[in-house]
Amino acid sequence: MRRATVRRLLAVPVLAGLAGLLAGCGIRATEVPTDFGPAPSRARCSLTEPDVTSQSARAGVPVQVFLLCGSSLVTVDRSVRVPDGAADFERRVLVAQGLLDQLAESPSTGEKEAGYTTDVRGGMTVGRPRANDPDDALRLSTPPGDLTSYALAQLVCTFSDSAAAEGDGKVVLGGPGSEPLRRYECTDEVRSRPGSTEPPSSAVTDSG
Repeated sequence: MRRATVRRLLAVPVLAGLAGLLAGCGIRATEVPTDFGPAPSRARCSLTEPDVTSQSARAGVPVQVFLLCGSSLVTVDRSVRVPDGAADFERRVLVAQGLLDQLAESPSTGEKEAGYTTDVRGGMTVGRPRANDPDDALRLSTPPGDLTSYALAQLVCTFSDSAAAEGDGKVVLGGPGSEPLRRYECTDEVRSRPGSTEPPSSAVTDSG
């Protein structure tokens, strides 16, 4: 019994010395495991609070656009301005241009913190169908084939899910040249893997 007491008494200075050494090195002694690195301030790809920055100038027709987050496409709320009394074909082009502008705009501070990005570059425009194009065709100033797979996926999924298209999950796109129009489709695979899965498409042979 006495021998055990002596061992405990000898252990006290040793433990105190170790605590002193740890404190001298700037390390606090703890009884529980610690997780290295700070905890994330918000969940990735999740905006837990209304984004005041993106909502402050919101006025017009409510829309959704697809931004990139991680390896997938995620919708965020936006709005586009469309003049009252615009004809159907004009309205479609105006909505498409507004959506394109929103995609090319840098994500807000809150969206950036949550991991949102965009691969659509500014300066691109949308034009109305030509004489022999289908009525629902959209002509881009940059050929769709010249876009990155991410940017094309963002455009196709955003357009096909809006008033810029017919609402069937597809959109007819062409470029400024004589390349054939193609009907693109936004699928679950495109939304989940936009970098490796290009939107399925087929040549458009009918005319409006």
